[in-house]
Amino acid sequence: MGLAGTSVIVVGAGVAGLAAARAMALRGAKVTVLEQADAIREVGAGLQVSPNGAAVLRALGLGDALAAASMRSAGVHLCDGATGRPVLRLLLPQAAGPGFHLIHRADLISLLREGAVEAGVSIRLLQKVVSVAPAAASLTTETGQTHQADLLIGADGLHSILRRALNGTVAPFFTHQVAWRALIPCDPGAASVAEVHMGPGRHLVSYPLRGGTLRNIVAVEERRNWVEEGWTLRDDPMDMRVAFEGFGPRVRGWLDQVVEVGLWGLFRHPVAKHWHQGGSAAILGDAAHPTLPFLAQGANMALEDAWVLAAMLDRHSDRAAALAAYQALRTPRVTRIVAAADTNARAFHLRGVSRVVAHAGLRTIGAVAPGRMLRRLDWLYHHDVTRLSEE
Repeated sequence: MGLAGTSVIVVGAGVAGLAAARAMALRGAKVTVLEQADAIREVGAGLQVSPNGAAVLRALGLGDALAAASMRSAGVHLCDGATGRPVLRLLLPQAAGPGFHLIHRADLISLLREGAVEAGVSIRLLQKVVSVAPAAASLTTETGQTHQADLLIGADGLHSILRRALNGTVAPFFTHQVAWRALIPCDPGAASVAEVHMGPGRHLVSYPLRGGTLRNIVAVEERRNWVEEGWTLRDDPMDMRVAFEGFGPRVRGWLDQVVEVGLWGLFRHPVAKHWHQGGSAAILGDAAHPTLPFLAQGANMALEDAWVLAAMLDRHSDRAAALAAYQALRTPRVTRIVAAADTNARAFHLRGVSRVVAHAGLRTIGAVAPGRMLRRLDWLYHHDVTRLSEE
Protein backbone atom coordinates (compact mmCIF):
# COMPACT_ATOMS: atom_id res chain seq x y z
CA MET A 1 0.00 0.00 0.00
CA GLY A 2 2.68 2.53 1.03
CA LEU A 3 1.92 6.18 1.54
CA ALA A 4 1.51 7.36 -2.04
CA GLY A 5 -2.00 8.75 -2.45
CA THR A 6 -2.98 8.07 1.18
CA SER A 7 -5.13 10.79 2.74
CA VAL A 8 -3.94 11.74 6.23
CA ILE A 9 -5.33 14.07 8.87
CA VAL A 10 -2.88 15.21 11.53
CA VAL A 11 -4.31 16.78 14.68
CA GLY A 12 -1.89 19.36 16.09
CA ALA A 13 0.63 21.73 14.49
CA GLY A 14 3.44 21.30 16.96
CA VAL A 15 6.85 19.70 16.44
CA ALA A 16 5.45 16.16 16.17
CA GLY A 17 2.54 17.05 13.90
CA LEU A 18 4.44 19.24 11.44
CA ALA A 19 7.42 16.87 11.23
CA ALA A 20 5.14 13.90 10.60
CA ALA A 21 3.18 15.89 8.02
CA ARG A 22 6.30 16.73 6.02
CA ALA A 23 7.71 13.21 6.36
CA MET A 24 4.51 11.68 5.01
CA ALA A 25 3.93 14.30 2.32
CA LEU A 26 7.44 13.75 0.96
CA ARG A 27 6.47 10.10 0.52
CA GLY A 28 3.38 10.98 -1.50
CA ALA A 29 0.65 11.25 1.13
CA LYS A 30 -2.06 13.92 0.93
CA VAL A 31 -1.78 15.52 4.35
CA THR A 32 -3.99 18.01 6.16
CA VAL A 33 -2.99 19.40 9.57
CA LEU A 34 -5.76 20.66 11.86
CA GLU A 35 -4.73 23.17 14.55
CA GLN A 36 -7.13 24.54 17.14
CA ALA A 37 -5.36 27.91 17.57
CA ASP A 38 -6.10 30.88 15.32
CA ALA A 39 -2.39 31.22 14.54
CA ILE A 40 0.80 29.26 15.05
CA ARG A 41 2.27 31.62 17.62
CA GLU A 42 5.59 32.07 19.37
CA VAL A 43 4.73 29.78 22.26
CA GLY A 44 7.31 28.52 24.73
CA ALA A 45 10.94 29.46 24.84
CA GLY A 46 14.10 27.53 24.11
CA LEU A 47 14.77 23.87 23.46
CA GLN A 48 17.74 21.72 22.58
CA VAL A 49 17.94 19.65 19.41
CA SER A 50 20.50 16.89 19.95
CA PRO A 51 22.12 14.83 17.15
CA ASN A 52 19.37 12.20 17.15
CA GLY A 53 16.78 14.90 16.44
CA ALA A 54 19.01 16.89 14.11
CA ALA A 55 19.57 13.76 12.00
CA VAL A 56 15.84 13.63 11.33
CA LEU A 57 15.71 17.29 10.31
CA ARG A 58 18.61 16.67 7.94
CA ALA A 59 16.86 13.67 6.41
CA LEU A 60 13.72 15.78 5.97
CA GLY A 61 15.78 18.29 3.97
CA LEU A 62 15.69 20.87 6.77
CA GLY A 63 19.29 20.71 7.95
CA ASP A 64 20.24 24.10 6.48
CA ALA A 65 17.14 25.68 7.97
CA LEU A 66 18.07 24.27 11.39
CA ALA A 67 21.62 25.61 11.10
CA ALA A 68 20.34 29.07 10.16
CA ALA A 69 17.76 29.23 12.97
CA SER A 70 19.84 27.79 15.82
CA MET A 71 23.12 28.12 17.66
CA ARG A 72 25.49 25.18 17.67
CA SER A 73 25.94 24.14 21.29
CA ALA A 74 29.54 23.84 22.47
CA GLY A 75 28.95 22.11 25.77
CA VAL A 76 27.04 21.50 28.98
CA HIS A 77 28.32 22.90 32.26
CA LEU A 78 27.05 21.42 35.53
CA CYS A 79 27.54 23.98 38.30
CA ASP A 80 27.07 24.20 42.05
CA GLY A 81 24.06 26.42 42.56
CA ALA A 82 25.25 28.25 45.67
CA THR A 83 28.76 29.08 44.47
CA GLY A 84 28.45 28.91 40.70
CA ARG A 85 31.65 26.85 40.58
CA PRO A 86 31.82 24.14 37.90
CA VAL A 87 31.14 20.55 38.92
CA LEU A 88 31.55 18.99 35.46
CA ARG A 89 32.07 20.43 31.99
CA LEU A 90 31.02 18.36 29.01
CA LEU A 91 32.51 19.52 25.72
CA LEU A 92 30.29 18.62 22.80
CA PRO A 93 31.82 17.52 19.47
CA GLN A 94 32.06 20.29 16.90
CA ALA A 95 33.01 18.15 13.90
CA ALA A 96 30.75 17.89 10.88
CA GLY A 97 27.57 16.02 11.67
CA PRO A 98 24.10 16.60 13.05
CA GLY A 99 25.45 18.23 16.21
CA PHE A 100 23.74 19.83 19.20
CA HIS A 101 21.62 22.93 18.64
CA LEU A 102 20.04 25.61 20.84
CA ILE A 103 16.88 27.00 19.25
CA HIS A 104 13.76 28.94 20.14
CA ARG A 105 10.72 26.66 19.98
CA ALA A 106 8.96 29.16 17.71
CA ASP A 107 11.86 29.05 15.24
CA LEU A 108 11.75 25.25 15.11
CA ILE A 109 7.99 25.34 14.58
CA SER A 110 8.44 27.95 11.84
CA LEU A 111 10.96 25.92 9.85
CA LEU A 112 8.83 22.79 10.22
CA ARG A 113 5.70 24.68 9.12
CA GLU A 114 7.47 26.09 6.07
CA GLY A 115 8.82 22.63 5.30
CA ALA A 116 5.38 21.07 5.57
CA VAL A 117 3.77 23.66 3.30
CA GLU A 118 6.60 23.32 0.79
CA ALA A 119 5.91 19.57 0.70
CA GLY A 120 2.25 20.20 -0.13
CA VAL A 121 0.69 19.94 3.34
CA SER A 122 -2.50 21.90 3.98
CA ILE A 123 -2.64 23.57 7.42
CA ARG A 124 -6.04 24.64 8.72
CA LEU A 125 -6.38 26.82 11.82
CA LEU A 126 -9.30 27.27 14.24
CA GLN A 127 -10.05 23.54 14.07
CA LYS A 128 -10.74 22.43 17.64
CA VAL A 129 -11.42 18.70 17.66
CA VAL A 130 -14.18 17.61 20.07
CA SER A 131 -14.57 13.93 19.19
CA VAL A 132 -12.73 11.24 17.27
CA ALA A 133 -13.67 7.85 15.84
CA PRO A 134 -10.32 6.04 15.49
CA ALA A 135 -11.67 2.97 13.72
CA ALA A 136 -13.20 5.17 11.02
CA ALA A 137 -10.26 7.62 10.89
CA SER A 138 -12.71 10.45 11.38
CA LEU A 139 -13.21 13.38 13.73
CA THR A 140 -15.62 16.17 14.47
CA THR A 141 -14.67 19.77 15.18
CA GLU A 142 -16.28 22.31 17.47
CA THR A 143 -18.13 23.82 14.52
CA GLY A 144 -19.83 20.50 13.85
CA GLN A 145 -17.80 19.62 10.76
CA THR A 146 -16.78 16.00 10.26
CA HIS A 147 -13.48 15.14 8.60
CA GLN A 148 -12.46 11.69 7.41
CA ALA A 149 -9.29 10.30 5.85
CA ASP A 150 -7.51 7.02 5.29
CA LEU A 151 -5.39 7.68 8.37
CA LEU A 152 -5.85 9.83 11.49
CA ILE A 153 -2.74 10.97 13.39
CA GLY A 154 -2.88 12.43 16.91
CA ALA A 155 -0.06 14.88 17.54
CA ASP A 156 -2.09 16.91 19.99
CA GLY A 157 0.16 16.74 23.03
CA LEU A 158 -0.36 15.99 26.70
CA HIS A 159 -4.14 16.13 26.61
CA SER A 160 -4.54 14.31 23.30
CA ILE A 161 -8.12 13.44 22.48
CA LEU A 162 -6.94 10.55 20.31
CA ARG A 163 -4.74 9.16 23.11
CA ARG A 164 -7.82 9.08 25.36
CA ALA A 165 -9.84 7.33 22.66
CA LEU A 166 -7.17 4.64 22.29
CA ASN A 167 -6.21 4.24 25.95
CA GLY A 168 -8.99 5.63 28.10
CA THR A 169 -8.41 8.34 30.70
CA VAL A 170 -5.42 7.77 32.97
CA ALA A 171 -4.90 10.41 35.64
CA PRO A 172 -1.33 11.76 35.74
CA PHE A 173 0.41 12.24 39.06
CA PHE A 174 2.03 15.42 40.28
CA THR A 175 5.81 15.00 40.66
CA HIS A 176 5.91 17.66 43.38
CA GLN A 177 7.97 19.82 41.08
CA VAL A 178 7.07 23.06 39.33
CA ALA A 179 8.96 24.85 36.58
CA TRP A 180 9.31 28.47 35.59
CA ARG A 181 10.19 29.43 32.03
CA ALA A 182 11.46 32.86 31.01
CA LEU A 183 13.48 34.76 28.42
CA ILE A 184 15.82 37.67 29.17
CA PRO A 185 18.31 39.66 27.07
CA CYS A 186 21.63 37.87 26.74
CA ASP A 187 25.02 39.39 27.49
CA PRO A 188 27.04 39.95 24.28
CA GLY A 189 29.51 37.18 23.58
CA ALA A 190 27.91 34.66 25.91
CA ALA A 191 29.28 31.16 25.42
CA SER A 192 27.05 28.79 23.45
CA VAL A 193 26.68 26.33 26.31
CA ALA A 194 23.84 25.01 28.42
CA GLU A 195 24.46 25.71 32.11
CA VAL A 196 22.79 23.58 34.79
CA HIS A 197 22.98 25.16 38.25
CA MET A 198 22.12 22.51 40.85
CA GLY A 199 20.92 23.00 44.40
CA PRO A 200 19.06 21.06 47.09
CA GLY A 201 15.54 20.52 45.85
CA ARG A 202 15.92 22.79 42.82
CA HIS A 203 17.94 23.55 39.71
CA LEU A 204 18.11 26.07 36.89
CA VAL A 205 19.03 25.55 33.23
CA SER A 206 20.07 28.42 30.98
CA TYR A 207 21.51 28.90 27.50
CA PRO A 208 21.61 31.58 24.78
CA LEU A 209 19.25 31.71 21.81
CA ARG A 210 18.90 33.56 18.51
CA GLY A 211 22.52 34.38 17.93
CA GLY A 212 23.08 35.25 21.57
CA THR A 213 20.44 37.99 21.73
CA LEU A 214 18.22 36.09 24.19
CA ARG A 215 18.86 33.85 27.18
CA ASN A 216 16.54 30.98 27.94
CA ILE A 217 15.82 30.13 31.58
CA VAL A 218 14.05 27.08 32.97
CA ALA A 219 14.01 26.90 36.78
CA VAL A 220 12.61 23.92 38.69
CA GLU A 221 11.66 23.74 42.36
CA GLU A 222 10.32 20.88 44.46
CA ARG A 223 7.13 21.71 46.35
CA ARG A 224 4.30 19.81 47.95
CA ASN A 225 1.34 21.85 46.80
CA TRP A 226 -0.40 21.00 43.54
CA VAL A 227 -0.09 23.30 40.53
CA GLU A 228 -2.35 23.09 37.51
CA GLU A 229 -0.78 21.32 34.57
CA GLY A 230 -0.39 23.57 31.53
CA TRP A 231 1.83 25.86 29.49
CA THR A 232 -0.02 29.17 29.80
CA LEU A 233 0.00 29.95 33.53
CA ARG A 234 1.75 33.15 34.56
CA ASP A 235 3.55 33.86 37.82
CA ASP A 236 5.18 36.74 39.66
CA PRO A 237 8.93 36.80 38.86
CA MET A 238 9.55 37.54 42.54
CA ASP A 239 8.38 34.03 43.43
CA MET A 240 11.14 32.58 41.25
CA ARG A 241 13.74 34.97 42.72
CA VAL A 242 12.79 33.94 46.25
CA ALA A 243 13.02 30.26 45.33
CA PHE A 244 16.60 30.75 44.09
CA GLU A 245 17.82 33.40 46.53
CA GLY A 246 20.41 30.94 47.86
CA PHE A 247 22.05 30.59 44.45
CA GLY A 248 25.14 32.46 43.28
CA PRO A 249 25.27 35.98 41.84
CA ARG A 250 25.28 34.78 38.23
CA VAL A 251 21.90 33.09 38.60
CA ARG A 252 20.46 35.88 40.77
CA GLY A 253 21.57 38.43 38.21
CA TRP A 254 19.68 36.60 35.48
CA LEU A 255 16.53 36.34 37.58
CA ASP A 256 16.64 40.04 38.44
CA GLN A 257 16.09 40.72 34.72
CA VAL A 258 12.97 38.57 34.39
CA VAL A 259 9.86 40.63 33.61
CA GLU A 260 7.42 37.90 32.55
CA VAL A 261 7.54 34.28 33.60
CA GLY A 262 5.44 31.20 32.89
CA LEU A 263 4.82 28.54 35.50
CA TRP A 264 3.66 24.96 35.13
CA GLY A 265 3.38 21.90 37.31
CA LEU A 266 5.34 18.85 36.22
CA PHE A 267 3.16 15.75 35.97
CA ARG A 268 4.12 12.22 35.03
CA HIS A 269 2.05 10.42 32.44
CA PRO A 270 2.69 6.78 31.58
CA VAL A 271 3.90 5.83 28.13
CA ALA A 272 0.72 4.94 26.26
CA LYS A 273 -0.06 1.24 26.04
CA HIS A 274 -1.85 1.59 22.71
CA TRP A 275 -0.34 3.86 20.04
CA HIS A 276 -2.66 2.87 17.20
CA GLN A 277 -5.93 1.25 16.28
CA GLY A 278 -5.64 -1.15 13.40
CA GLY A 279 -4.42 0.74 10.37
CA SER A 280 -6.66 3.77 10.78
CA ALA A 281 -5.26 5.87 13.64
CA ALA A 282 -2.01 6.50 15.54
CA ILE A 283 -0.44 8.88 18.05
CA LEU A 284 3.08 10.25 18.42
CA GLY A 285 5.15 12.70 20.44
CA ASP A 286 3.78 13.89 23.77
CA ALA A 287 0.45 12.26 22.95
CA ALA A 288 2.18 8.87 23.16
CA HIS A 289 4.97 9.42 25.70
CA PRO A 290 5.08 12.68 27.67
CA THR A 291 8.37 13.18 29.49
CA LEU A 292 9.82 15.42 32.15
CA PRO A 293 12.13 18.11 30.72
CA PHE A 294 15.33 16.92 32.42
CA LEU A 295 17.02 15.27 29.45
CA ALA A 296 15.95 17.80 26.78
CA GLN A 297 14.42 15.06 24.63
CA GLY A 298 10.76 15.96 24.17
CA ALA A 299 11.17 17.54 20.74
CA ASN A 300 13.82 15.02 19.73
CA MET A 301 11.59 12.05 20.49
CA ALA A 302 8.80 13.71 18.50
CA LEU A 303 11.12 14.09 15.50
CA GLU A 304 12.22 10.46 15.76
CA ASP A 305 8.59 9.32 16.00
CA ALA A 306 7.65 11.31 12.90
CA TRP A 307 10.37 9.72 10.79
CA VAL A 308 9.75 6.15 11.95
CA LEU A 309 5.98 6.50 11.54
CA ALA A 310 6.31 7.72 7.95
CA ALA A 311 9.01 5.17 7.11
CA MET A 312 6.98 2.22 8.39
CA LEU A 313 3.83 3.40 6.62
CA ASP A 314 5.75 3.72 3.39
CA ARG A 315 7.49 0.35 3.76
CA HIS A 316 4.54 -1.88 4.62
CA SER A 317 1.75 -2.72 2.24
CA ASP A 318 -0.65 -3.13 5.17
CA ARG A 319 -1.24 -0.05 7.35
CA ALA A 320 -2.09 -2.07 10.45
CA ALA A 321 1.25 -3.90 10.15
CA ALA A 322 3.00 -0.57 9.57
CA LEU A 323 1.57 1.00 12.70
CA ALA A 324 2.31 -2.09 14.77
CA ALA A 325 5.93 -1.98 13.56
CA TYR A 326 6.11 1.73 14.40
CA GLN A 327 5.02 1.15 17.99
CA ALA A 328 7.26 -1.88 18.38
CA LEU A 329 10.29 0.11 17.23
CA ARG A 330 9.59 3.17 19.34
CA THR A 331 8.26 1.91 22.67
CA PRO A 332 11.50 0.49 24.15
CA ARG A 333 13.49 3.58 23.24
CA VAL A 334 11.06 6.22 24.48
CA THR A 335 10.48 4.24 27.68
CA ARG A 336 14.21 4.30 28.37
CA ILE A 337 14.43 8.04 27.64
CA VAL A 338 11.50 8.86 29.92
CA ALA A 339 13.12 6.85 32.74
CA ALA A 340 16.47 8.59 32.19
CA ALA A 341 14.78 11.99 32.47
CA ASP A 342 13.26 10.91 35.79
CA THR A 343 16.73 9.92 37.03
CA ASN A 344 18.19 13.31 36.06
CA ALA A 345 15.49 15.07 38.06
CA ARG A 346 16.64 13.29 41.21
CA ALA A 347 20.34 13.80 40.48
CA PHE A 348 19.99 17.57 40.00
CA HIS A 349 18.24 18.01 43.37
CA LEU A 350 20.44 15.99 45.74
CA ARG A 351 20.78 17.13 49.35
CA GLY A 352 23.27 16.72 52.17
CA VAL A 353 25.94 14.02 52.07
CA SER A 354 24.56 12.48 48.87
CA ARG A 355 25.03 15.79 47.09
CA VAL A 356 28.60 16.25 48.36
CA VAL A 357 29.61 12.72 47.37
CA ALA A 358 27.96 12.92 43.93
CA HIS A 359 29.54 16.27 43.08
CA ALA A 360 32.96 15.06 44.21
CA GLY A 361 32.59 12.05 41.96
CA LEU A 362 31.65 14.20 39.00
CA ARG A 363 34.64 16.49 39.58
CA THR A 364 36.93 13.45 39.66
CA ILE A 365 35.49 12.11 36.42
CA GLY A 366 35.89 15.52 34.81
CA ALA A 367 39.55 15.61 35.85
CA VAL A 368 40.62 12.10 34.84
CA ALA A 369 38.17 11.04 32.12
CA PRO A 370 36.28 14.10 30.82
CA GLY A 371 34.68 12.22 27.91
CA ARG A 372 33.30 9.40 30.03
CA MET A 373 30.00 11.01 30.97
CA LEU A 374 29.19 11.96 27.40
CA ARG A 375 30.03 8.44 26.14
CA ARG A 376 27.47 7.09 28.60
CA LEU A 377 24.86 8.86 26.50
CA ASP A 378 25.97 7.41 23.16
CA TRP A 379 22.84 5.25 23.21
CA LEU A 380 20.79 8.44 23.19
CA TYR A 381 22.63 10.85 20.91
CA HIS A 382 24.10 8.40 18.39
CA HIS A 383 20.79 6.70 17.66
CA ASP A 384 19.87 7.61 14.07
CA VAL A 385 16.35 6.52 13.15
CA THR A 386 16.83 7.68 9.57
CA ARG A 387 19.22 4.75 9.14
CA LEU A 388 17.71 2.20 11.48
CA SER A 389 14.21 2.49 10.07
CA GLU A 390 15.42 2.06 6.51
CA GLU A 391 17.36 -1.14 7.14
